[in-house]
Amino acid sequence: MSGTFRLARVVRATMGRLLLCVYRVRFVGREHIPSGGAIIAGNHVSYLDPILLWCGRTRPIHFMAKAQLFDMPVLKWLLPRFWALPVHQESADRTAIAKATELLEAGELVGIFPEGTRVRHGGADALGAARGGVAFIAMRADVPVVPVGIAGTELAWPKGQRLPRFPRVTINYRSPVYPGRFTEGGRKERVDGMTAEIMSQIAAAREAAREA
Repeated sequence: MSGTFRLARVVRATMGRLLLCVYRVRFVGREHIPSGGAIIAGNHVSYLDPILLWCGRTRPIHFMAKAQLFDMPVLKWLLPRFWALPVHQESADRTAIAKATELLEAGELVGIFPEGTRVRHGGADALGAARGGVAFIAMRADVPVVPVGIAGTELAWPKGQRLPRFPRVTINYRSPVYPGRFTEGGRKERVDGMTAEIMSQIAAAREAAREA
């Protein structure tokens, strides 16, 4: 066991399991996660989204988190030991992209929320606007993206709520989206096409999670 990540493994095996029980988390379709490198991409409405995804895998997920969190006294020590990667969201962060690519090429899982931040869904309950980073990194590393729909966390700990509640949560994984499917046009067109497909699949996964 790596000394750097020993704390993460202990926390996930103890507090992580307790948290999954408290929220009665149901996982659907985890067989869609490949054995090699892949990006886990889901909708994002709550602080709990990355936490529950992180707790629910036997393999580590290296979540990309906004760089400002790494400036906070406790988190700057804790996050790297919990497999997190800093990313500067205001511009293309070449260092974060390179690190994510390196991990994916080594067969690791990287977690990225395409919406970039927690989103309160509006009148039509649509997903927020997606950034192209997920598709860009997937194409760069030549790995699939596994779309994930999360339902229940919007009631548990949504943006603007100070303390959590404890509804049941369902996490639904769908079939991977492979970058090799997108061959028409230049790089921008391919990234846009893959991004649209990823978001469509996340929306479908979220609806399936709500109905599960």
